[in-house]
Amino acid sequence: MRSPWKVTMITLTTLHIASLRRKTSAFLVSRSISNQVMNRMHKQQLCLPHSKLFLSTTTKTTAPKIVAGEEKVIQDMLYRIRQCNNMPDEIRASLIIFELDGVRLGKVRPKMADLLCSVESPRGNGPVFELIQPSDSAGSPILTLSSKVAGTTVESRTEAVAHVTNELRQQGVITGWRDELFPVSDSFYNPPWFLIERAAVNSLGVLEYGVHINGLVKAEPSGNGGDSSTVMDPPPLMWMARRSATKSKFPGMLDHIVAGGQPAGLSLMENVVKECEEEAGIPEDIALRNVHPTGVISYEAYDPKREKVSRVVLFNYDLYLPHDFVPTPVDGEVEEFFLWSIDELKDSMAPDYPDPIKPNCYAVIIEFLLRAGFISPETPGYLDIVRELRSGDCR
Repeated sequence: MRSPWKVTMITLTTLHIASLRRKTSAFLVSRSISNQVMNRMHKQQLCLPHSKLFLSTTTKTTAPKIVAGEEKVIQDMLYRIRQCNNMPDEIRASLIIFELDGVRLGKVRPKMADLLCSVESPRGNGPVFELIQPSDSAGSPILTLSSKVAGTTVESRTEAVAHVTNELRQQGVITGWRDELFPVSDSFYNPPWFLIERAAVNSLGVLEYGVHINGLVKAEPSGNGGDSSTVMDPPPLMWMARRSATKSKFPGMLDHIVAGGQPAGLSLMENVVKECEEEAGIPEDIALRNVHPTGVISYEAYDPKREKVSRVVLFNYDLYLPHDFVPTPVDGEVEEFFLWSIDELKDSMAPDYPDPIKPNCYAVIIEFLLRAGFISPETPGYLDIVRELRSGDCR
């Protein structure tokens, strides 16, 4: 005979199991009904006209928030960017393509193409450069290297082109000689076809790469009586440099704390570290610990006085420096360094600003101001800036 408490436990267990079965069955029925209802609603929505579907959504109708004065700053920024992107359409249409083995490498004005083709090889076997007519005979002539004269290796082409650029240097066509070789390629990531003196890069209109560094300092935060919950991070300050008055290009103008062309044989980071040490006395450990890549800008510029084409790709970096670090001129290319606020950077964009910054530095600083959120994307013209900051061949 079972004890009363055992009978009670068995009864409760049986009732509990039965209850669970009823709940499970009810849940399955409910889920089935719910699915059927949702399916019917979905089919009904698909049959609704677009106007009724629109009524079921939530829309925001408030006007965009535009910061006072930003529309003028945007227009000033576009003016500064277009100092770099200054290739007239009629000039662009007249350019002769420079290519090797069907690969496009550069863009040259007809007058410059004639000058390049006028220089004979020192061996007396013909000009190094030549103009050839394309196979369809209907297009514009193409500038190329004579394989008979320049050879087909990187070394032989480099030697042959060096003879031409040295000759044009003697004629005063190529100025600002640097004794620094740049790679000539159709892409940053492809091996070079040959190397060329930096000062001659724009004579062939080949892609030219460089690094620009925004030297930044975090400003001291200000709060309310030491309450950390109300402390706001103020905008950073940016180190500016004044170029030496003896520089061949843009003497005495304002510049980045560090910037330089990308020579052959160095990685981007190796070049950043080298330029930091040479131009501003920034130690390698500080540079490597604090510098960060942030983006790229590209542009095409035309020099009407010399009829030369610059096709530039700049790799941008932010470098936050310690509060107690003060950059110092090292290689004689900079006269002084000083700090500017974000407002001062914006003010300097004005076309009539009396102490302007070097044109391509403006473009890099503008990219920083947009990226760091100091210009509202609600402001008309914002997307024009974004587009024009990468209007050149970025490859």
